[in-house]
Amino acid sequence: MRTTLAPEMGGCRVLGQVLGGWRRGPRVHVAPETAGFGTKARHQLQPRGSSKWFRPVGNQPFPGLLRPESLSREELVDVLKVAVVDQKGPLVTLNKPQGLPVTGKPGELTLLSVLPELSQSLGLGEKELQVVRASGKETSGLVLLSSCPQTASRLQKFFTHSQRAGRPTATYCAVTDGIPATSEGKIRAALKLEHMDGVNLVVPVKSPSRKDILEGVKKTISHFRVVATSSGCALVQLQPLTVFPSQLPVHMVLELCPVLGDHTYSARVGTVLGQRFLLPAESTKPRRQVLDEALLRRLRLTPSQAAQLPLHLHLHRLHLPGTRPQDAPIELLAPLPSYFSRTLQCLGLHYQ
Repeated sequence: MRTTLAPEMGGCRVLGQVLGGWRRGPRVHVAPETAGFGTKARHQLQPRGSSKWFRPVGNQPFPGLLRPESLSREELVDVLKVAVVDQKGPLVTLNKPQGLPVTGKPGELTLLSVLPELSQSLGLGEKELQVVRASGKETSGLVLLSSCPQTASRLQKFFTHSQRAGRPTATYCAVTDGIPATSEGKIRAALKLEHMDGVNLVVPVKSPSRKDILEGVKKTISHFRVVATSSGCALVQLQPLTVFPSQLPVHMVLELCPVLGDHTYSARVGTVLGQRFLLPAESTKPRRQVLDEALLRRLRLTPSQAAQLPLHLHLHRLHLPGTRPQDAPIELLAPLPSYFSRTLQCLGLHYQ
C-alpha cells in the first residue's frame, strides 16, 4: 500500500511535486536493479559534494570526524547547513555527523534543539523544520526533515506502511570485526530494553512469551548482505525491517561480527582459541572495543586511538515514494564519512 498525498493548505506543496522536481533534475540517473538490494529502486538522487567535515585531513586516524559536544550552537548550525544533501519544497535532507544526538535532555545541544536556527539559515522563514526520519546518536548518515507538518505526517505513514508490509526503506553500510557465516540473510531476535548500571541497554530474549511481548519485548528483523571481505573484516549492507533502539549493532553482535567502533555491545563477543562465542548479555558490562594487533596494524591505529574509534554504521540510502503510486521509489544517498572511507582503504574493502 502506498500513501497518496493530497495538496496541502498554508503553502505546503504536494509531496509528489517535490519528488517530481528531484526526478527531473540533472542529478537523477537510472541505476542498476541491484542498487538497493532487497528492493527494485531505480531512480537515485545524487548528493551534493562532500561537506567540509567529510574531507580527509592528512594522516589523522579519523579524518573529518566531528566532536559535536565541542561545538557552539552557531557552529553546529553552520555544520548542518553545509551537510545538507538537498532541499526541495518543504523537504530537507542532510548527512548527519556521527556523534550528534537527534534528541536529548533540556539544555543539551542536539539536532532537534537547533532546528529553529537551521530553518532560518535555510531561508524557510516561519516554517520550522521537524524530523521525519533519523538514526541514533552514534550513527552517521541521512536525516529527512520537513517544514510542512502534513507532508511529514504522510511520509511517516509511508514508512510505517512499508514496515508493516516488510518493505525496507533504509539501507545502512557497516564495517564489522569478523565476517558473517553466510553472505546474505535475515537476523531475527526478540529484544528488550533493560536498565543496567544506570544505563538502558538492549538485551536479547530467547523464546519470548506473550507476557514478555506485552511488557515491551519486540521481535526484530534485519536483512544483511556482505558486500566485501578482507583482513578478517566485512563491509555489510543492512536493512532493518523493524525499528528498535540499537537494533543493527545488537544484531551484528548476535552474528559474532560486532560493528567497528561499537563500544557498547561488542564486549558480548568472547574468543577462546580463535573461536568466537556469545557471552551472557545480562552479565556483560559495556567496555571499549578490543581489536587484535593484526587489525590495529591494518587500521594504522594505536590501542588508545582504537578506544576512540567511531561507530562505523552509516545510513547511506533512504527510499521515498515515487511521484505516482505506480512509480519506483526515489533513493536519497549520503556519502560515506571520510574516516569510514579511510577504514575501507586500510582494510582493502571496496564499495561501489
